Amino acid sequence: MTRATAAPRDVLAQAFFDAHCDAVMKSIDEGADFQSAASPAHVSLPRLVSANVRVQAFACCVVYPNWPSGVYVERGWAMVEAVAAMAAESGGRMTVARTAADLKRSLDGGPISAVMGLEGADPLEGRAENLRRFVDRGVRQVIFAWKDNAFSGTAFGSNAPLSREGERLLGLSEELRVMVDVSHLSDRAFDDVCERSRRPFIASHSNCRAVCLHPRNLTDPMIRRLANRGGVMGINLAPHFLDAGYAAAWASVRGGGTPRPLSPAETADYAAKRAAIPAPGLDSVVAHVLHAMRVGGEDVVGLGGDLDGIEQLPVGIETVADYPKLVPLFRAAGLSDRQIDKVCHGNFLRVFTDVLP
Repeated sequence: MTRATAAPRDVLAQAFFDAHCDAVMKSIDEGADFQSAASPAHVSLPRLVSANVRVQAFACCVVYPNWPSGVYVERGWAMVEAVAAMAAESGGRMTVARTAADLKRSLDGGPISAVMGLEGADPLEGRAENLRRFVDRGVRQVIFAWKDNAFSGTAFGSNAPLSREGERLLGLSEELRVMVDVSHLSDRAFDDVCERSRRPFIASHSNCRAVCLHPRNLTDPMIRRLANRGGVMGINLAPHFLDAGYAAAWASVRGGGTPRPLSPAETADYAAKRAAIPAPGLDSVVAHVLHAMRVGGEDVVGLGGDLDGIEQLPVGIETVADYPKLVPLFRAAGLSDRQIDKVCHGNFLRVFTDVLP
């Protein structure tokens, strides 16, 4: 049977590489059992196995509105150790990936690769050189800032560029073969990374601003520059990054500006109002994939769901186990098997194997 007449592959055989989740936060803060099929988290080991997710990047995010700055270092180490424990307790089904060979082994049927990343370099205490300690423990991905810090401005901040120390962090990340991740960075800082980087970089969980106007999404020129540098963007499943109507409705409830601490009453009120907004369907995910491909080509886009870091999901996705539902939708939209492979795992596998040691 020729390639042109071959029947579509079973969607359950499709491998996935997801570039961003916050499952470690659910484990530490809410006691979610990563090893359990009954976990309330979006991402658990049985769900990764069920969906055939071969590589999962785990964000170690220490900067949230309700957390004091004094805990950044301690919390950063606690999150790194938690990811290591998830792998150690997996019975050999998951391992912390340190090298490109580890990732390739996972796609060839080896254990799932857990990629550890800092979502915000605040545990480095403002000194790029401190990245070395986290790299020694297995960190292979870094977002310089979640909100404005000593390294960079962010999408919700002052639109500041990389600082001098941020430039040092960029150089050291590339020297140590750590993946530079520009999600959350300001547009000016994105430009700085484009101009100063020598290796490919990624936007692990950012969508297309032309499809949904949100400061965390990438403009078309940014997508082109990312593609020209050999980088990849991961489509985020947050409804307010996916759908303009949802984003407008949520903005009218939540308001704009930098996230701030909420009282328990405010948290409950916002949750109820957000739940009342109709969520977009999976066609919105397809729309961002298609737009990114039109702008930057088929090598620029992958998946970075932000699961466990977002409160709502598009209709059709409840956990990472639902990722295979995307495959027939991609096929119906006209993507070839080769392009589906690239979106589901190939593009991120390529860029990570280019950068990691």
